[in-house]
Amino acid sequence: MGAPFWVLASEAPAALARFYSQLLNVPVEVKGSVQQLTLSQGQQLVIYQPSTQRPQPAQHGRLALCLPSANLQSSLEQALAQGARALESIRQESFGREVWIEDPEGNRLLLLEWAR
Repeated sequence: MGAPFWVLASEAPAALARFYSQLLNVPVEVKGSVQQLTLSQGQQLVIYQPSTQRPQPAQHGRLALCLPSANLQSSLEQALAQGARALESIRQESFGREVWIEDPEGNRLLLLEWAR
């Protein structure tokens, strides 16, 4: 079995890949019909357009992408400038500060600044 990776279904994979590429400051590699980003430690985020042959499930799960940040306020401002939407204000927790946002297609993700 190969190494696990993240997949993200998108109505506009190239545009969503640009959003994550700019937010994470990593390049996008086009592999056929998918957009692939190499994240830290070699992890992959693959963005693709789902099949039109079957309905897509509604997204109401508890699994989400978490993006660690050294400067949460700056990362939030950058994401908002690129079309993200904040779902709440930045919140202080025992482990650090966090804020839930939605990417331009409504996928939930967590921006996290670990406590020092």
